[in-house]
Amino acid sequence: MLCCAQYNIYRCSVIIDDFILWLEAERRYSPLTVRNYRHDLSDFLAHCNIAPEEFNPTAIKRKHIDEWIMSLASRKLKSATINRYIATLRTFWRWMRSRGLITENIMLKVRAQKASRRLPVYLPDSRIGDVVERVAADIASDDFERLRNGLVILLFYTTGLRLSELVEADREDVAADFSTIRVMGKGGKERIQPVTSLVGAVLKKYFIQIFSQNICTDEKKALILSLKGERINRRMVQRIVDRVLKESGIQGRTSPHVLRHTFATHLLNYGSDLREIQELMGHSSLRATQVYTHLDIVKLKEAYATAHPRERDKR
Repeated sequence: MLCCAQYNIYRCSVIIDDFILWLEAERRYSPLTVRNYRHDLSDFLAHCNIAPEEFNPTAIKRKHIDEWIMSLASRKLKSATINRYIATLRTFWRWMRSRGLITENIMLKVRAQKASRRLPVYLPDSRIGDVVERVAADIASDDFERLRNGLVILLFYTTGLRLSELVEADREDVAADFSTIRVMGKGGKERIQPVTSLVGAVLKKYFIQIFSQNICTDEKKALILSLKGERINRRMVQRIVDRVLKESGIQGRTSPHVLRHTFATHLLNYGSDLREIQELMGHSSLRATQVYTHLDIVKLKEAYATAHPRERDKR
């Protein structure tokens, strides 16, 4: 292996490109995640007034990191956003250390910003019932777009898929009996997601339609398609979810992630084990799933405030 000095002479111009390739090929991060990493690194280099081809990791000192973090705070960025930037540099420095490009990881002692933990936004039973009622006519329709849009909503709510997982899914990922769907999650982690009988029937109808209406040919593998038979893009899916939720009377946030959070919250409320929810959500750590227990506690507190006589007397 080349020592740091040799590497900086011959390959400093491609260190970042090698890192990005590692994220894509080995870590198998989604295109959006990779784009965020590239953006964060570019922001750091721009702050240090360093061109990517001139980047020399051994020339970066702790003061450069601290000054950059201060500049992020001066932009009035949220703590969670700043922590994402810091996490990018942590991963990058750890990667360089593992490749022998640096001898010291200066990011080890850099602390994340304190941030209040936001509870995920979800739809209560009464509201998701309005959404399901709204899409009932769509999934009964023979119109391709209406059927597809209804399917998108149901898949998010009944499987908890991430936006990237739905967009990147292929038809071959759906089981022959329409009872499961294979999902490629973050970091290339594969899981098998069960599909309800209702959604399975909608999937079957959707498959029949895309061929009978010449929406797609066998050469196209994508599960969710545009009218032209191409893989649907993220923005179009976001617009579909936004429109359907607003037409269902939902106010506030109307994103695919709201439906994913609703899926997890309703599982917990109806007795599912936290480990089961972790597996279904594709969380690598139980810590990420535990946020939904906080929602349950909030719900209990609200019930207590409403029902307990001592609390009612305070009103």
